[in-house]
Amino acid sequence: MTTWNLEQTQCHLLICNGGSCMKRGAEKVTQAINDEIARLGADKLIHTTRTRCNGRCADACVVIAYPDGVWYGDMTPKSGRKLVRKQLQGKRLKKRIIYSYKGTFIAAKQTRKGKSKKDGLLF
Repeated sequence: MTTWNLEQTQCHLLICNGGSCMKRGAEKVTQAINDEIARLGADKLIHTTRTRCNGRCADACVVIAYPDGVWYGDMTPKSGRKLVRKQLQGKRLKKRIIYSYKGTFIAAKQTRKGKSKKDGLLF
C-alpha cells in the first residue's frame, strides 16, 4: 500500500463509487477527474479517494470536496474536469452544488429532498 505525503494538498475530492453512482457513470467521472489532475500537474494539490455510497443516490454521481465540505451532484466527466480547474482557482462549480457547509450542511435550491435519519441509527 502507498502512503501519500499530503502536506501540499489543498483539496480532497471524495468520488462516490457506490451502486447508484456507478450506474450513472462514476467510473468515467473518477477517470476524468484523475486525468485532469495529472494533465494540470496538480497531483500534489488535489488528492482523490473513491468511496462507497455517500447516501445521496438521487444526486448520483456525487463528488465531495474537502476541506470546504461542498457536495456536488449529477457529475459527468466534463463537469469533473471542470471541478478540478475550479478547485485550483479556489472557486466552486456552482451549478452542481447540492450541499455546502457553514457549521451545518445547507441544501442548495436544486437539492433533491432526502429522508431524515432516525435517531440513534448507526451505519
